[in-house]
Formats: sequence, C-alpha cells, structure tokens
Amino acid sequence: MAKKILVIEDDKFLRKVIKRKFLGEGYDLIEAIDGEKGIIAARDEQPDIILLDLVLPEINGFEVLTRLKKDPQTSKIPIIILSNLGEEENVKKGLELGAADYLIKANLDPSEIFERVENILKK
Repeated sequence: MAKKILVIEDDKFLRKVIKRKFLGEGYDLIEAIDGEKGIIAARDEQPDIILLDLVLPEINGFEVLTRLKKDPQTSKIPIIILSNLGEEENVKKGLELGAADYLIKANLDPSEIFERVENILKK
C-alpha cells in the first residue's frame, strides 16, 4: 500500500514540485492550501507524514502543529516543517512543538525533501 503524504502549503508552484516528486516515488499525495484545511485533511486522511509550511492563510503553521500534536487522532503523525523562516528561534520553536524535522525551503530540492521524509518514515 502506498504511503500517504499530506502537504499543507499555500505556494502552488512548490506543491506542484513536491507532488511530482512524491507521486513519481509511488506516494499518495493530499494537498491543503491553508491551515484549517490541513487540520481537517490530517484527521480525515490519517497520512503517514505531513509537510507543513509555517506562513499560511487562516492559521499559521505553528498553530496547525500545536493543534495536530494535541489531537489524539493526529498526534502520532510525524510532521516536517518546510519553511523559509530559517531563524534559529523559529526552528527551535517548531522542534519544541513536536516537529520531526525542520527544512528551510530556499536550501532544498525535491530529492532532499524526499530523503528526509523517507528517513523519518523508516524510524
């Protein structure tokens, strides 16, 4: 059975790049363009892993992360933050709130994102 990845990202281009990479690797991909839709999709779809942007319409990624980690239905799903907010305090906050990893968008290509996802799912 294919692994399911939920991408909570408002940048259409980045979603498209991630989608192409993960579908090509045999994953099922679910997309959400804002925090509220992301929380609903996480509950409904029970993905194996979530890629989460921090700067989102409606509610920000930190709030999404907090709510997903507090919800017994979604608390065990690993979440990787994918953001351009690379300041140390943001990285620290994301990891303290329960993110499994924190990736800075500007420094990544889709293969690196895929490798990090694979590493976390193997644990």
